[in-house]
Amino acid sequence: MSETQDPHVTQPVSTKFVYDFTEGNKDLKDLLGGKGANLAEMTNLGLPVPPGFTITTEACKVYLESGSEPAALRAEVSEHLTALERKMGKKLGQADDPLLVSVRSGAKFSMPGMMDTVLNIGLSDASVSGLAAQAGDERFAWDSYRRLIQMFGKTVLDVDGDLFEEALEDAKQAKGVTVDIDLDAVDLRALVGRFKDIVAKETGREFPQDPREQMDLAVRAVFDSWNTDRAKLYRRQERIPGDLGTAVNVCSMVFGNLGPDSGTGVAFTRDPASGHQGVYGDYLQNAQGEDVVAGIRNTIPLADLEAIDKASYGELMQIMETLETHYKDLCDIEFTIERGKLWMLQTRVGKRTAGAAFRIATQLVDQGLIDEAEALQRVNGAQLAQLMFPRFDESADGKGGTATIGRGIAASPGAAVGRAVFDSYTAVKWSRSGEKVILIRRETNPDDLNGMIAAEGILTSRGGKTSHAAVVARGMGKTCVCGAEELEVDTKSRRMTTQDGTVIEEGDTVSIDGSTGKVYAGEVPVVPSPVVEYFEGRMHAGAEDADELVKAVHRIMAYADRVRRLRVRANADNAEDAARARRFGAQGIGLCRTEHMFLGERREMVERLILAHTDADRDAALAELLPLQQADFTELFEAMDGLPVTVRLLDPPLHEFLPDITDLSVRVALAEARHEKHENDLRLLQAVHKLHEQNPMLGLRGVRLGLVIPGLFAMQVRAIAEAAAERKNAKGDPRAEIMIPLVGTVQELEIVREEAEQVIAEVEQARGVSLKLTLGTMIELPRAALTAGQIAESADFFSFGTNDLTQTVWGFSRDDVEASFFTAYLEKGIFGVSPFETIDKDGVGSLVRSAAAAGRVTRPDLKLGVCGEHGGDPESVHFFHEVGLDYVSCSPFRIPVARLEAGRAAAEAKGSDSR
Repeated sequence: MSETQDPHVTQPVSTKFVYDFTEGNKDLKDLLGGKGANLAEMTNLGLPVPPGFTITTEACKVYLESGSEPAALRAEVSEHLTALERKMGKKLGQADDPLLVSVRSGAKFSMPGMMDTVLNIGLSDASVSGLAAQAGDERFAWDSYRRLIQMFGKTVLDVDGDLFEEALEDAKQAKGVTVDIDLDAVDLRALVGRFKDIVAKETGREFPQDPREQMDLAVRAVFDSWNTDRAKLYRRQERIPGDLGTAVNVCSMVFGNLGPDSGTGVAFTRDPASGHQGVYGDYLQNAQGEDVVAGIRNTIPLADLEAIDKASYGELMQIMETLETHYKDLCDIEFTIERGKLWMLQTRVGKRTAGAAFRIATQLVDQGLIDEAEALQRVNGAQLAQLMFPRFDESADGKGGTATIGRGIAASPGAAVGRAVFDSYTAVKWSRSGEKVILIRRETNPDDLNGMIAAEGILTSRGGKTSHAAVVARGMGKTCVCGAEELEVDTKSRRMTTQDGTVIEEGDTVSIDGSTGKVYAGEVPVVPSPVVEYFEGRMHAGAEDADELVKAVHRIMAYADRVRRLRVRANADNAEDAARARRFGAQGIGLCRTEHMFLGERREMVERLILAHTDADRDAALAELLPLQQADFTELFEAMDGLPVTVRLLDPPLHEFLPDITDLSVRVALAEARHEKHENDLRLLQAVHKLHEQNPMLGLRGVRLGLVIPGLFAMQVRAIAEAAAERKNAKGDPRAEIMIPLVGTVQELEIVREEAEQVIAEVEQARGVSLKLTLGTMIELPRAALTAGQIAESADFFSFGTNDLTQTVWGFSRDDVEASFFTAYLEKGIFGVSPFETIDKDGVGSLVRSAAAAGRVTRPDLKLGVCGEHGGDPESVHFFHEVGLDYVSCSPFRIPVARLEAGRAAAEAKGSDSR
């Protein structure tokens, strides 16, 4: 169809805003959202999907930008609704035989913060009797009507959902029952009246009786839900763009609440917690849609469906196999059985735990469904990092004040310890003050999203592996235990009671194990993850008794190492860290910070260097430091023999080596008052005053130190050269690279380089060796990046110091802002993520890109690396691959993550090139 320009928006919008399920496919997620695209795909596969249609994300974008639906939308919806009515042989809400529909949100990416489903739209006072007559079940009709008013009232009319829950609880108590299925038609009819009264009181209007008005209001509510606080919070957490919009799915109703031969369920083609193959899911008889995922009634395992309805179970197993083969991945499925007839309501590639992701990826390779390159894309560095977290030491149970107090369903693995909290507000409040918390609820719902994000782990007394808590926790990589029925959770009193009467009050420490489902009172100690033991060489992936997960990680890491172009180095300052980094797969050291070598006992030596009044005093101080520095580098070069080691010359603000000016002033004043000798303190105070800077992070540091304190850098270069010569003479293979920090102009680098080359030549001559040391610089100032072409004339390599580059580009200190305005900036969406965590591609990244290009124009063989902690951030690693750097460097424990992401970046780029 043609393109028209809506007067309210800035982009051309397609005039086709509604697609029948028969018109789409799984590749149209941008337009139809994930839910709509997959409903269309299942329809195309001939699976039993109730007929319906999808309103596109483009319609949502127009609505969000203009404040009203596109002019053509109502007519298109009417056209598709008429076609649906014709297909179903009944009209929406007709009195004697009503067509009912559900309205569901469906963005491109699954978002728990979006609007909940509204079922049974079309029911009214006029049609509820017609539904009862057609179904031959009056209770069913009134149950469906009360569900509509409850869902519609909460999600569309913004009525407090607790008001409906309290009314439902009152009805059950009056009847003397504990579950809603024990309420009869008379009870439910009365409940409908009370629900309608709640709507009228809270909204100032009667519950809408016009079926089309119900549907239109629900559609608009889906659009509005895109910008709710919880949706925006989830998008920030998952880094989902805010301009995608959501689709709306209108689907003809099928009913799982028609009696014991009906029900609803959620199934997974593999276990989303472990990745193991088998029958996984939950089923609930005589229930509708959200009952399973809401966790309001405890479900039965999906395998038990075989005994209840063998035919439907067999058909479901066949469909699950079809979907997994078709999507070539773990599929998450929602289904309903209506009086023995199976209906598919949704499928999607299922969220999974980190361990499941690695296991499933290798399983699918073995089954021939995907290749190794695709397997690499099915996992990521964040998941690998989760697998490296410690686990609980179960042998400590009952010791040191810990005790098992309950057990639930292991919904999302991990070892989480924190103080018990019973609502999301407290979870957020306490976590912001630095407390680690465990969010404890009977069951969670989308309103708990901010508390779930803030918590270390989630514990619920209701629900199974497919409950809201389990699904959201797995998606976020949070530890979760669900359905711990033996624990009585009282959110109003803020306490949890165990079967033996033990009471856990808010603030008490609890531990939850998402791998076993165990819940502990107190803090359980942890032990290293087997994945960490594997990386450290304490476990061999090829051994017969090796952990299954370790074998999967080993296979994917081996492939990542084969295909990646980026090399991965470590930030390490001593031989111990260097050895650990090498075990983790480091291909060298990208940053050795020599200032860390001057702390402790050596601090006084630096003081003497700073206080030196004569050349002789300064030379003596330098001579005292030289052998210590040489020993440091000898150990380092031995640990990394055969691999490059980039040593950064001294780069601290000098105040870090001097006493605090206030403390020193007090000492001098007290000494004078007591008439005590204080000549050294007085000299030190004078030096501190002389070197005191308002902003020392931008003052006398880096290359400026080497130019202001004669002989300082020469001493360090000599120590490096002597250590390299010593290793060379010991038949070692030292590969030292000397990095001059904080250079802003090529003239600084030229002066230091000339002095360094002279020292290296002296050592080579004296030792009779050729060292082949390289000299480069750290690009950490905007001016250095902007003049990189000039600086490259005197540099063998560039190493981008993205931590300082971020500070100087943005004009704020990392240490200060994270305690001041960062939280507000993140909440307001100014930052999607901290620029110190993931590189700011548009600002800092553009300087890295242009500096790399300019440097290579001057010197085509210029080696390029990055040594800020961005080098271990998954998203940043992909950027550095794209820019063409040679290596990234990060802390030792982040090396496996960087290796994996470097491989994923290479495979992704290769895949893009081949398309």
